[in-house]
Amino acid sequence: MTSDEIRETFLAFFERHGHKRQRSGSLVPAAFDPSVLLTTAGMHPLKPYFMGLEAPPQPTLTSCQKCFRTPDIDNVGVTARHLTFFEMLGNFSIGDYFKQGAVEFAWDLTLNGFHFKPEDVWVTVFEGDPAMGIGPDEEAIAAWESVGVPRERIVLCPASENFWWSGDTGPCGPCSELYLDRGLEYGTAEDLPGGENERFLEFWNLVFMQFDQDEQKVLTPLPAQNIDTGLGLNRMAVILQGVETVFDTDQFVPLMQLGRELATVAEPEERSLRILADHTRGMTFLIADGVVPSSEDRGYVLRRLMRRAIQHGRRIGAPHGFLPRYVDVVLETMGTAYPELHTEKERILKWVRAEEEGFGRTLEQGLALLEEHLAKGTLDAAAAFQLHDTFGFPIEMTTEVAEEAGVTVDQEGFTRLMDQQRARSAGGVGGKGRVGGAADLVRGLSSEPTVFTGYEQLEQQTTVAAVTERDGRTFVKLSESPFYAQGGGQVSDGGTIAGEGDGTSAAVTDVLRAGEDQAVVVELLAGELTAGERVTASVDRPARTAIQANHTATHLLHAALRQTLGDHVRQAGSYVGPDKLRFDFTHTQRMTEAERAQVEDQINAWVLANHPVRAMETTLDEARALGAMALFGEKYGDVVRMVEIGDGSFSRELCGGTHVRSTAEIGVVKIISEGSSAANVRRIEALTGPAAIGLLRAHDAQLSRTADALRTQPENVADAVTALQAKAKAAAKSSGGADAGAVDRLAAQATDTSGIQVLAASVEGVGPKDLADLTDRVRGKLGEDAVAVLGSTLEGKVSLVVASGPGAIARGVKAGTIVKVGAQVVGGGGGGKDTMAQAGGRDPEKLADALDAARAAIQAALA
Repeated sequence: MTSDEIRETFLAFFERHGHKRQRSGSLVPAAFDPSVLLTTAGMHPLKPYFMGLEAPPQPTLTSCQKCFRTPDIDNVGVTARHLTFFEMLGNFSIGDYFKQGAVEFAWDLTLNGFHFKPEDVWVTVFEGDPAMGIGPDEEAIAAWESVGVPRERIVLCPASENFWWSGDTGPCGPCSELYLDRGLEYGTAEDLPGGENERFLEFWNLVFMQFDQDEQKVLTPLPAQNIDTGLGLNRMAVILQGVETVFDTDQFVPLMQLGRELATVAEPEERSLRILADHTRGMTFLIADGVVPSSEDRGYVLRRLMRRAIQHGRRIGAPHGFLPRYVDVVLETMGTAYPELHTEKERILKWVRAEEEGFGRTLEQGLALLEEHLAKGTLDAAAAFQLHDTFGFPIEMTTEVAEEAGVTVDQEGFTRLMDQQRARSAGGVGGKGRVGGAADLVRGLSSEPTVFTGYEQLEQQTTVAAVTERDGRTFVKLSESPFYAQGGGQVSDGGTIAGEGDGTSAAVTDVLRAGEDQAVVVELLAGELTAGERVTASVDRPARTAIQANHTATHLLHAALRQTLGDHVRQAGSYVGPDKLRFDFTHTQRMTEAERAQVEDQINAWVLANHPVRAMETTLDEARALGAMALFGEKYGDVVRMVEIGDGSFSRELCGGTHVRSTAEIGVVKIISEGSSAANVRRIEALTGPAAIGLLRAHDAQLSRTADALRTQPENVADAVTALQAKAKAAAKSSGGADAGAVDRLAAQATDTSGIQVLAASVEGVGPKDLADLTDRVRGKLGEDAVAVLGSTLEGKVSLVVASGPGAIARGVKAGTIVKVGAQVVGGGGGGKDTMAQAGGRDPEKLADALDAARAAIQAALA
């Protein structure tokens, strides 16, 4: 049975038994779920149903979910079955059938769908745990006995084996696992399911979801008893295809064969071939679901995966540029089941090529340095940190290579150095919050959900359903509410709640979202709000008007960026408030002035065209067929809200936010900045309407003041400044300093590297003091997203200066680190601040090599 047949056999079986087939959710979890970086189980996209936050499309569901588990990365290639990316088949019951029903379905499909012999199947159940206050799962034992499993093939196991958690917090419960007995040729008569042996192979896990675990590890019953099962498709393929490892199954054979074809070494390592097969599958699916390589969170997982694949490609002697070949095979084997792979093919290839090219530039240098340390038999924290910070080696990759050489890495010391760097960069972020914390509060106020009316009106006569105080804040549940709750980048509405005739009033300061439900946070101004009271809820109209203009402008910006830069552009985050809009998007380099102008002109052309803006409800399939853009990390049901601008030919997005009725209401859009947000992510900020007009007026006033200072007319300011520059150039030349022409000539040599302007060049006969001044001026000419490295020789000595702008520093390019790399090459030393650093050296012949090393270090930091 092929993998595709296994998938369809499972899903079709449960469809016949009344389950609704669900498409796989994204590998990027829903935005409200910060408990995991990536989707690790089939039930993750269904968490809101299990937690009672949303109503499921029906109580019984089935799916084949894309999953990714980072802890398994190091085991890939070592064991027969560990993978990072895998498919998890599952059937789910939300308050419908429970243990008896789950057992009956599993037994039926196992025997009659997958044709296992009943005498070969064993099961495990939870033995209970006094510390958890739970006894043995007698209900599960009785269910298995009722379908014909003899008691001697039902094995009791501890919580470590038979209790399932979805994360540190959230739904959980006892489970029961099905095992295939492969016979005594794989073990001994004493072996049992749940033990460390090869005789019994687990293939299906039935989770009896009864509890919700909070941050204190306290278990409380869920609103309904639920079923969550997981059957690993790839594990089942091993069994049904009669092979020994997952890498011998039909999804992996073409990838393993490709590795052998690409290898130029006589006998490529089987482990390397397996790592390449697994990691290239994982990277392809991650990129297709919107992840881009970076140094943080899920982007770091992707980068680690890709760089490990590149390293093992080098081990087998694969030619440069081999990763796209793997992408093609993944699409051939998986594209029918997951059509998004074909839709995102060009985007996948773009990021794969960029990462392979970027890391390839520093891989050889980094490996040479690593091997130099390993030859000494030691690898201290500083060396590991240098490999990470200068050459882009994930610490896990460094550790893996070191362990193969029998050398231990100082992991604790490395972590301390990383923490110190984060502290210096002030780049830390807060911890992950509890899933559903705000939702629990909202749900606890009232069982009846609030009806949101804010799409249609900004003032609503309504009833106070509930009021509560917590931690000094007042929370109010309204029967109907015009207040938008923060979501999709759009901030929550503000406004007021006023009692009818009794003088009660309150300011709305925040709105909490719980699925489709909400509660407002208020500051009481007069009187008290009480349950059952009739009130008038009013949204802050000027603020909402500005928010709506900014939100529609964000959609126009997204469309214009894709038209100008390419379809690889995807939203990576946004802020839509009354003051401005901020839009993060995937792109590898800084926009040129021409591109920025083209985007701004296109947006304003659409604004002036007065296109209608329409929001409509449709099915998710229909929206996708119409080409609607969906946000990565957002969870969508079968029915979605789609916002269409004009005839939809340039902008259709799935969006729950509020918008203007026509583009002309925006007035004007002015881009105020474009810069680097993270590796491979750019950020644009813009103003609309009155705020944009105010900025333009401020610019006019500034131009007038500048013209007055230059004693000329505003239209002649540029000519007057040019004349002043000519005078300054002449003065500099007469004093022996570098003139503006030299600055311009050096700046023209800069190249764009991942959105940062990079210059590494030599100048003749310039001393340290003048070289520092020249480097600073060149960096200033290049802008904030730039780094300049200049070197010079004078009287047999070498001078090096590095100047790094704020945008480059934010991306990890620190002048003090870079200058030390170059100084080592010319036999000297130096240092300085993140913004500027200087060094000297004794070997003028190696200046060019020093500049190359500095350039490579910059590229590694930006890769």
